[in-house]
This record gives sequence, C-alpha cells and structure tokens, in this order.
Amino acid sequence: MRNLDLIYNRKSIRQFKNDAVPKEDIIELIKAGTSAPSPKHQQNWHFVILQNKDIINEMADIVTKSHENIGKLAKNEKDFKKHMSVINYYTCFKDAPVVILVYSCEYKMIEYKILKENNAPKEILDVLVSPQSAAQGIGAAVQNILLAATEMGYGTCYMTGPTHAKKEIENLIGFEKEGYELMSMISLGVPEENTPPKPPRKPLEDVLTFIE
Repeated sequence: MRNLDLIYNRKSIRQFKNDAVPKEDIIELIKAGTSAPSPKHQQNWHFVILQNKDIINEMADIVTKSHENIGKLAKNEKDFKKHMSVINYYTCFKDAPVVILVYSCEYKMIEYKILKENNAPKEILDVLVSPQSAAQGIGAAVQNILLAATEMGYGTCYMTGPTHAKKEIENLIGFEKEGYELMSMISLGVPEENTPPKPPRKPLEDVLTFIE
C-alpha cells in the first residue's frame, strides 16, 4: 500500500493519441472521483463527459475568442503578449478524445446562515467563506480522477483557465442542473510518446513547516 508511483508519475498531458477511451474506463475514473472527501459530505459535484470532436473544437474556438477579448483590454503591449502567450494552455483540450467537464453546486453552510441572520459583519462572513469549500471538494475529486487515470495508463490535464468563457461553454454544452455551474475541466486520453517531463516542484523546505 505504500507504492506512491501513481502520484509521482502523474503529470499534465497536452498531447494525445487518437485512441478512444472505453466508456467503462471513464465510468471507473468518475467512480474514483466520487470517492474523494467533500466538505460536510455534500458531494457537490457533477461530471459531464464530452467526446464529440465537433463540440470540443467549437468549445476551443469559444475559449480562444474569450481569451482574445480579454487580451484586448490590456493597458500595454507587455501585458497583452504575456496574456496571449498562454492561450495554447487554455485550449489544448481540443487534442484530447475526451473532455470531462466538472460542475459544482453551492456549498451550504449552516454557520453562514446563522451568522448572517444575526447581522454578523461582512469581514466575519468573508473569513467564513474564504476556504472556498466548494472548490476544495471539487479539487479533491479531480485529483482522484487524475491519479486513477495515471494508474490506468491514461494522460490528463486539469484546467480551470477556460472557465473565463464559462457561460458560453455552458450554453454550448446545454447541460442544465439547477444550482450547478462549470468549475473546471479535465482532458483525457492516451498520451503521446515522449511528452514533456513534469516541471520541478518547489523544495520541501520552502513549503513545509513543523511546529512541535
């Protein structure tokens, strides 16, 4: 049980083969995702599987247009170029045979309701919601999917950047579930050979503190 290779072997994959991913494998990955912890066990996730290449390509066009529109707002050329330099990272899902769209609903907090009904100041309420519990639950589910995919021989890329076109993507997909909105997406497929190595991590001494 101490073999952690699936963690250390996981890396973001942006180059995929055209091989199809069997439905039963996708279901197994989503099952792994739903085994993740979630705040107050609310399981505030829903997964939409997209395999239609025409729709995937249209989604990439939507993200590209949104990205360009944001770039046009830049106050100087340096900011514009920096913004546009990452556009391929926002649209690389177009090369994947499967895109998993991750939706989330609001995280319900009884403590927020109690405090708000008692006219708690905004700074107290802001502290209460600052952990972004809904997003943390989604992140845990996504990580389970990424690790399970690595173990099953698939490549993935976890993406939140494309959600600057959230509303347009939601309209394109046509998925509707009351209270749910798009949070992130995962590109999934069989990775190409010799994909770029995993970027280095910060040294542990920079991110680890023991208090004894």
